[in-house]
Amino acid sequence: MRNIVALMRKEFIQLRRDPRLIAFILLMPVILLILFGYALRLEPENVRMAYVDKDQSLFSNLIKTHIWSEGYFNLYAVDNKDEIIDQIRLGKARAGLYIGPDFSDLLTQNKQPTVTMYVDGSMPSLATAMKNNGGAITDKQVTSDMYFSDPDSDPVVIADDPFTLDVITLFNPDGKETWFFLPGVIGILIMQVTLILTSMAVVREKENHTLEQLLVSPVTRLQFILGKTLPYVLIALLDFYLILGMSWALFDLPQPHSHGLLALLGVAYILAMIGMGVAISTISNTQPQAIFLSIFILIPSIMLSGFIFPIEAMPGWIQPVAWALPFTYFVEIIRGLLLKHNSFAELSTAYAALAGFAVFFTIISTIRFRKTLD
Repeated sequence: MRNIVALMRKEFIQLRRDPRLIAFILLMPVILLILFGYALRLEPENVRMAYVDKDQSLFSNLIKTHIWSEGYFNLYAVDNKDEIIDQIRLGKARAGLYIGPDFSDLLTQNKQPTVTMYVDGSMPSLATAMKNNGGAITDKQVTSDMYFSDPDSDPVVIADDPFTLDVITLFNPDGKETWFFLPGVIGILIMQVTLILTSMAVVREKENHTLEQLLVSPVTRLQFILGKTLPYVLIALLDFYLILGMSWALFDLPQPHSHGLLALLGVAYILAMIGMGVAISTISNTQPQAIFLSIFILIPSIMLSGFIFPIEAMPGWIQPVAWALPFTYFVEIIRGLLLKHNSFAELSTAYAALAGFAVFFTIISTIRFRKTLD
């Protein structure tokens, strides 16, 4: 027992000599608890819904007014049905509503017109929630008011269900969970390989006392950074296509309309994550510090990126954290390429963000690396 106590005392002494690691151990769980406690919501509020009302009647206004009053959907008008689909495809709306020009005429003739609701199926849990909240469209408070009488003519009898609601799920009509999760899982696996391995690149040299040999060699800072990272770029690209190939073969993941854009995504994302990993390595003194910082990036990336939980469901003050993570843009692009078949122009902002991350972290890594033992 005395030997065990002595070894425990030795471990606590070693921890005390690494105050930065102690700070990570104590502060990281607290920060993550606060972030996740406020941020993780499966069902958002004020979901953006693009609508087209070709009827512009009292009856169609009853539907829109009730949707507004429910507070789940935030309606805004567009010009036509195709624009509704485009708004959802571009991620500007999560749902759409179309009311045809003959809605009130068919209604008063007791012919049960159809109102069409479109939902974004790229996130099945959110699509299910939208379908459930879409019940507000056919609520009795709406349908019971869809009756009028003219004292000079025979009264019009309206059926118990005066109109029907047709819900169309876009981009993942069968609600396949694998189509939702696998694109993001690809990014997580690549992040794990690149971030953790490269975050220990410089630290390993310090701890093995081999950095001194590099410091006296005619190697510039940029050459050192590139030499340490390019092997991981090649490994990560191999992993990227290995995982994609298995996803296509085993789980029937949709093919992109452009493999060139998919390759560009892989390169941009890998460079961004490797740049971040090397930046972590240059500010860490020990491998445990580098691992803790990597995990501190990895866990929020999974939880806050929109991979599992919709970003719009998070409080407004947390959403900027989500958009400060490279993985958020990876998820947006890969789902856009595989499920929605977005073009480069439509995803150019997300591509530019990933390229910006890659350049930013490479510059930070180069500046922080000093050809000095200090």
